[in-house]
Amino acid sequence: MNETLNLGWREWCALPDLGIPAIKAKIDTGAKTSALHAFKIEPFEADGRAMLRFWVHPVQKNDQLELECVAAVKEQRVVSDSGGHKEIRYVIETEVVIGDKRWPIEMSLTNRDTMRFRMLLGRRAMKDFARVDPSASYLNGRLKALSIYGIK
Repeated sequence: MNETLNLGWREWCALPDLGIPAIKAKIDTGAKTSALHAFKIEPFEADGRAMLRFWVHPVQKNDQLELECVAAVKEQRVVSDSGGHKEIRYVIETEVVIGDKRWPIEMSLTNRDTMRFRMLLGRRAMKDFARVDPSASYLNGRLKALSIYGIK
C-alpha cells in the first residue's frame, strides 16, 4: 500500500479471511505485534499443514456472540504483553480492512477477556504508511457492530 492511511486511536476493522465483518481495534503504536482476542484455540492439521480453529467474541461487553475462525499457523512466538509478561502465542497471517484499504498483517492470538478492546493493531501492521492521530477516533468510519451481527 503506497498511500498514507490516517488512523485514530481506535478504528473499526474487518478481518474477512476469518469471517469477522466488524471488530473495534485499538491502534497501538506501543505494541509491536497485533493481537486478536481468542478465548479458545484448537490446533489441528489439514493437508499436512498446521492449522488453528479458534473462537472470538468480536463485540466488546458481549460474550454471547461467538465466531468460529480457522487460519493457518504462521509460527509460535514469545510476545510480551503491556505488563511485560511473556507468553508463547500462535501467530497467523490474515487480511485487515480499514475504511477502503486492505492489506495482510500478522496477528497473535490471546485471551483478551479482561481488556477493553478485542483487537490491537500494532506498529508492524501499520508499516510505513499509517499516520495515527491520538486525539481522533474512527477516522475511517463508524459501524454499528450489533446491527452487523443482527443483535438488537
